[in-house]
Amino acid sequence: MHRSYRIVAALFLAAAIAAPVSMMAAPIPQEASVQVRVYDRDHKDYHNWDDREDRAYRGFLTERHETYREYNKQKHKMQNQYWNWRHEHPDHD
Repeated sequence: MHRSYRIVAALFLAAAIAAPVSMMAAPIPQEASVQVRVYDRDHKDYHNWDDREDRAYRGFLTERHETYREYNKQKHKMQNQYWNWRHEHPDHD
């Protein structure tokens, strides 16, 4: 009888030790995208660069008949022109 108690106790002890370790190894569900914030120096505000902002940026380029180039690779002057345009063309939800 004592031997079966030892086996059961050993199983409970193993489960008690393994449970926290397995919980730490499990990935925590998080949003897949990374949030990027861009500072608009002239207007002294921050903008979240997300899908909505990317669509607005592409609209800005299309309106100006410019070829697409990533925002962060644009010259500072073009970035300022975009933010000026963006403040004149806010989103309407």
